[in-house]
Amino acid sequence: MNTQSENSASATPADGVIDWLTNGTRDERFIDNIFAQMCIRLQQAGIPLKRSTLHVMIHHPQWLGARMMWSDGKREAEITLADYNVRERSEYIGSAANEIHDGADEVREKLEQDSSLGRKHALYDDMRSLGMTDYVAWPMFHTLGKRHLVTFATDRPGGFNDADIAGLKKLLPVLALVSEIRIKNRLARTLLETYVGSHAGELILAGATRRGTGTTVRAAIMICDLRDFTKISDNWPRDDVIDLLNDYFDAMSEPIARHGGEILKFIGDGLLAIFPLSQPNACANLLHAVTEARQAMAALNERNNGTGRAPLNYGIGVHVGDVMYGNIGSSSRLDFTVIGPAVNMASRLEALTKTIGKKVLLSRAFAELVEKEFALEHVGQHEVRGFSEPIELFAYPG
Repeated sequence: MNTQSENSASATPADGVIDWLTNGTRDERFIDNIFAQMCIRLQQAGIPLKRSTLHVMIHHPQWLGARMMWSDGKREAEITLADYNVRERSEYIGSAANEIHDGADEVREKLEQDSSLGRKHALYDDMRSLGMTDYVAWPMFHTLGKRHLVTFATDRPGGFNDADIAGLKKLLPVLALVSEIRIKNRLARTLLETYVGSHAGELILAGATRRGTGTTVRAAIMICDLRDFTKISDNWPRDDVIDLLNDYFDAMSEPIARHGGEILKFIGDGLLAIFPLSQPNACANLLHAVTEARQAMAALNERNNGTGRAPLNYGIGVHVGDVMYGNIGSSSRLDFTVIGPAVNMASRLEALTKTIGKKVLLSRAFAELVEKEFALEHVGQHEVRGFSEPIELFAYPG
């Protein structure tokens, strides 16, 4: 038995790239960087690669998947996101991605032949217009049969030869392993950012998962609540209620994130956000966020008025103080949140907006930090449930 001869016969131009993928990428965090470098190395190994794409499912709240595209001469891959409706559009229907996701093991299109004889899709016309002569797409399998997609194209006359195809096919299982690790790491990060916020997500990934652990943080605290939600949810169709809540949270949340705040949780029709005072101008940023959120809510109410919906009302309570920021919960189910008297005060102020008739109420402790920059309305001292002394309050007219 001639083992050396058999090993030589199975060698491909991609073997060096496979070795690099296996042993040389452990310190690279991002799959798009690995993918671009892989394509460049394939070129250097003699495979006439001109264009390549990697399509992965990411299951982001807003995006179904991402496409990484490398082109000849580029050092980096271009990333394009695809929303959840992409499979209903012509760009997907009948494409190589469509065929692969429907179960095809390979899509190969010789682009030099008469276009009337080949597959009919704008993708192949685009490839021809770019001078491509050959295009191949394969599924890339992750754990439990999850299918992603990788494509390769060349402009060499005659297309890819047998050795090129053998090398690219041999590469796929290693690329699948390398990409699955990075994609799942990114998915874990995305899920944490989605459900607990970016800062808390970073802490959890760094190992802050022990119950009862946390830190004391001085922060401006904002609690917002929607008015008459019980009445709305009782009288409106379910899907309308969900749409309304999503629109309301978009209007409130996007300005908070834009100005450096972090939403720690949604509580029914309310939200809790903090602006750590370790950040410059945290209290001013909170009020800038409130200003933009009020404008967004006014625009939302105007749109809702056009569809016959009643305007949405809300209250916002704002305070500043020390909070315990960390893991709280049962032995098997934790919440990464903030607790403390300062949070309770913000909650009480939000509730007082109903009786005082002001949309945004601020404690004196918070007002003192922003009164030189913002015009505030003094609304006197008020009893606050759970606190022994009346609290001096201010309204933010905006």
